[in-house]
Amino acid sequence: MSADPVPTLPMTRTCPYAPPAEHLRLRDEAPIAKVKLPNGRTVWAVTSHKHIRTILSDPRFSSNRRDPSFPTLAHERPPSSPLKPLLLELDPPEHGAARRAVLGEFTVQRTNALGPRIQQIVDQHIDAMLAGPRPVDLVQALALPVPSLVICELLGVPYADHELFQTRSALLVGQKTPADVIARSVGELMAYLGQLVAAKMESPTDDLLGRQIQRQREGGGVDFEGLIGLSFLLLIAGHETTANMISLSTLVLLQNPEKLAALRQDPSKTVGAVEELLRYFTIAESALGRLATEDVEIGGVLIRAGEGVLALANTANRDPEVFESADELDLERGSRNHLAFGFGPHQCLGQNLARLELQIVIDTLFRRIPGLRPAVPVEELSFKDDATVYGIRELPVTW
Repeated sequence: MSADPVPTLPMTRTCPYAPPAEHLRLRDEAPIAKVKLPNGRTVWAVTSHKHIRTILSDPRFSSNRRDPSFPTLAHERPPSSPLKPLLLELDPPEHGAARRAVLGEFTVQRTNALGPRIQQIVDQHIDAMLAGPRPVDLVQALALPVPSLVICELLGVPYADHELFQTRSALLVGQKTPADVIARSVGELMAYLGQLVAAKMESPTDDLLGRQIQRQREGGGVDFEGLIGLSFLLLIAGHETTANMISLSTLVLLQNPEKLAALRQDPSKTVGAVEELLRYFTIAESALGRLATEDVEIGGVLIRAGEGVLALANTANRDPEVFESADELDLERGSRNHLAFGFGPHQCLGQNLARLELQIVIDTLFRRIPGLRPAVPVEELSFKDDATVYGIRELPVTW
């Protein structure tokens, strides 16, 4: 391990497709270990699959990100949010009730019903790619607009305003974004979404926000601030993660032509391939923070009340005790016990939608542009090493 007895996060990757080597050494030598955050605080880093599953399902570990002791990799702690606590910040019993209220919007059945529209959106953007100049940045041409448009239509947010939320969300997931910039970005998004929710309260629409307004009215009253918070969370989470997975998945498949050929030959394999790509990248690698509310012993280590915990899921998803040849990309692995969507009560609400978008994009992109290839060497690409959600800033491609 590092010569420093208390390693400092975040750690630098030496390979864009693998967790930092120091993470893997922590998992092998001290799967629950003290680490320092950029702000100088010391917290616990948990790197094994079984320990992370235990912590994420244990109610003695809080998700309250507004507690000053909650662990974060941000260099500056953002100011207190003007929003009501978001879904991912709530603990039982409030969390269960809030999640159940919106869970019906993300069932497999409702998500699959979006398939034809997602296919149409993907085809339209590939049409534009084929008709335009080459090379083209796949991030701006496909990876970012597809999930952005899907989540906009699901929520009832005008896609014409996508630049506003895309630029602000990019700032919000940056680990080095100054606190005052975060505060301003949150304020601008909140003001925009407040106007949107107010308009839907006046004239409800048949979309997620409109249906939530109607449901709440039938229950006695509309939670205006709560709806702003819900739309804020879903709008950002609904495009940022999937966009990065699309670009990373495209790149790694292009670099593994034999594996890509097998998918082209049998598209039924794409469902399993998506699970493996999610495991392999685990782009929300350090988003699973928790705060102990009482003394808890995990794996022979005592975590005391008030201490922060960071679950490094990207490392856990390479755990050799769970995944054979864990560092290899095996598109036929067929494993869904990865932690790319988290685990326990806070497991990602939109995971069914993310899976479907990835399946449709992968099948359609390589079917329609079989000669697709990177336009620059991988060494020249810029990866998001300083963001909470890992990805590629630009991916120039040609054919």
